[in-house]
Amino acid sequence: MDVTAYLEAAPEARRPALARLRELCATELEGFEEGIAYGMPAYVRAAETDAEIAWANQKQYISFYLMRTDVRDAFADRLAGHDMGKACLRFRNPAKVDFDLLRDLLRATARAGRGGVC
Repeated sequence: MDVTAYLEAAPEARRPALARLRELCATELEGFEEGIAYGMPAYVRAAETDAEIAWANQKQYISFYLMRTDVRDAFADRLAGHDMGKACLRFRNPAKVDFDLLRDLLRATARAGRGGVC
């Protein structure tokens, strides 16, 4: 399965939010490769093996996985008001996905590999 097929298999009500998230990843994660890992879209920096970003359509929410602890730590204040696990940011309502926050997290992730987070 590729990411396009993953999106097509998602519930219709969530597809616009998931597609927008995919577009943000494509725009902000320059030098990353998109693929499927652990059954969800994931983004790996070129020449690396571990995903730094992933997202998924879960039964109850859209999840955004932020694997870099340095980025999570740098955004602790902005993440505090959200439904956040150790590395998983959850949005129960697709209409309330905080795309501004996600864009900033993606930008920080892309910069983190070049020597800085913020």
